[in-house]
Amino acid sequence: MSPSVAGLAAGPWYRRAIVMARVGASMALADRARFVGTVLGVVFSVVLAVQQLGILFGLLQKNTMFVDNAGAEVWIAPPGAELFVAGQPISETALRVARVTEGVAVASPLVATGGSVKRPDGGSEGVTLVGTDTTTWLGGPWNLVAGGREALLSPDTLVFEESEREQYGGMNLGSRREVNGRLVTAGGFTWGLLPFGPPYTFGDIDTVRELAGAPATRVDFVLVTVSPGHTPDEVAARLADALPDLTVITTSSFHDRIVSTLLREQLGVSFGTSTSFGLLIGLVVVALSMFSSVIDNLREFGTLKAVGCTNGDLTVLVLSQSVLFAVVGSLTGLFLATGMASGIRSAKLAVIVPTWLVASVPIVMLVMCLFASVLALGRVRRLEPGMVFR
Repeated sequence: MSPSVAGLAAGPWYRRAIVMARVGASMALADRARFVGTVLGVVFSVVLAVQQLGILFGLLQKNTMFVDNAGAEVWIAPPGAELFVAGQPISETALRVARVTEGVAVASPLVATGGSVKRPDGGSEGVTLVGTDTTTWLGGPWNLVAGGREALLSPDTLVFEESEREQYGGMNLGSRREVNGRLVTAGGFTWGLLPFGPPYTFGDIDTVRELAGAPATRVDFVLVTVSPGHTPDEVAARLADALPDLTVITTSSFHDRIVSTLLREQLGVSFGTSTSFGLLIGLVVVALSMFSSVIDNLREFGTLKAVGCTNGDLTVLVLSQSVLFAVVGSLTGLFLATGMASGIRSAKLAVIVPTWLVASVPIVMLVMCLFASVLALGRVRRLEPGMVFR
């Protein structure tokens, strides 16, 4: 027994805590196989949880990106709209009302409808046709990687999704394809604009109406910007009073509604279950490893009690091991998880690992490891120092 441990009884509390933490770390590192196994359990939890949450955030972002990037501050949408999808057109009256409402700077129509691109081999690929008013550019396109949005000013010209070029038969700038039975020209390409449904394909609003065989007055959404001196909430309230049969909602609220709808109806249970499973696996691995360590070192713990260590001292020892497992496992897991997220990033799958998630992982794992030490602590506290002499 080292003099530092043997003389603990007369030492101040902070010195006792430091010494016991060092002893705990030494005991954890002494059995390298058990240490590596326990850390790997924490790493598995971190990687699985971060990857699942990163994929979840990526899927949510893909379905909120249109609302986030359209440039509007207030949306007028069909009744009960919970997602940005092609649906029931609304009356053009909504556009006229918006343009004369106090606080509205710009009110721009938007058309969103289904379509298909005919490939040279005779097959077809689905698209979501988005018709934007090219006098305001509210509603896109954005994230262009080739060409420019001004290409939409040319007749029968669309902007397609770059990651789908091969699906459209090796499409390039200037390529001609049939969309809904009509020849159009590829005037540009966006990157990553792939929601749950078919990729967004942008065109001038009149061009998209013609491709959809819709009347020249068709409107699916009205996008509104707010004049200086007014707030989106104020303008939304005025529009809601004037258009009681439609959904009038601010951009931030529409974003939140989409997220809550997806979590409630499709994604929440699936990703919540897999994330919880990863944390549970880590909890079980750490708990069993620490309890096994205590059982294998009962005589050592009994010796510590015999030389004057209290239950509080041994609690510090065990918890210091939990902290060590949590820190090493969290940092290693985050390194692997963020590297994997960068490696698998593509236009179709974006794994988003926000800074707040990276910062919170060590805290969550620390709490998990401390909780996992409860079983080991219970055994240590019941230990009789006299067992050393048996």
